Amino acid sequence: MKKDIHIPKVKDVQLAVALHYNKMFKIDDWNIYLINNKLEPLEQVLIVSKGFDNKQKTATFRHQLNVLPAKSYAKIEFMLEDLLKINNEFQITFFIGNTLYEKTFLVKKNTVSAKTIKLIPILNCKGVIIE
Repeated sequence: MKKDIHIPKVKDVQLAVALHYNKMFKIDDWNIYLINNKLEPLEQVLIVSKGFDNKQKTATFRHQLNVLPAKSYAKIEFMLEDLLKINNEFQITFFIGNTLYEKTFLVKKNTVSAKTIKLIPILNCKGVIIE
């Protein structure tokens, strides 16, 4: 039965860990964005995120977006800088039409830093794209 379920490979959907200046607190904040580079909107988007390593784990967070329009992005969550020192997993499921898509993004520990960030044009800020 399980072998009969076909979930297509996800293309043109990315996760970004982006650095934004917070004017209120006058510091740089890390935020997670879901980027839809497809020509179709993503519908009923569900995001489940958690952080972990050998010694610790975070709570599991769940987010929902009814629609993420084509060629757009949405802020998913704020990320404390300390969380970049552990692995962070984001499981994304969504529909395009009647087809279900699923992809897991892994932000590996210590891979996001001032040395690894680059300009992310769609967000107009610096960060790291996760494929």
